[in-house]
Amino acid sequence: MTTAREVMHRGCECLSINENLTTAARRMAEMDVGALPVCGEDGRLKGIITDRDIVVKAIAQGRNPSDCRAGELVGEGEVWYVDAGSDIESVLHEMAEHRIRRLPVLEENELVGIISQADLAAKLPDEMVGELVTAISVTSH
Repeated sequence: MTTAREVMHRGCECLSINENLTTAARRMAEMDVGALPVCGEDGRLKGIITDRDIVVKAIAQGRNPSDCRAGELVGEGEVWYVDAGSDIESVLHEMAEHRIRRLPVLEENELVGIISQADLAAKLPDEMVGELVTAISVTSH
């Protein structure tokens, strides 16, 4: 059975809740990623910020990315994640149920990686990935 640890992207870096969105965008560009986990001053995961969040929740609202902090976008909402030892079915279930494209991986409450749709596409059968993409992409009207 495949686990989260086996499919995750290791070595992801946290963005501090106090860093501004300009810094977030630069780091995403440097690392060629579309999202960064956001951690509090205690090092604990607080959420994920995406390139789309920066555009839709800040720039499109007329906010200056240099003046807006990452913590303002992640807020106090629930953060979904999986344990590094979780089986792949749990990973797929969490991503599909919450309609998310990236899922942080924790081990003993510490961020150790992140799983994206691309990670799953590279390591799982097409049928499993196709079902996930369909579940995440469903829109309600």
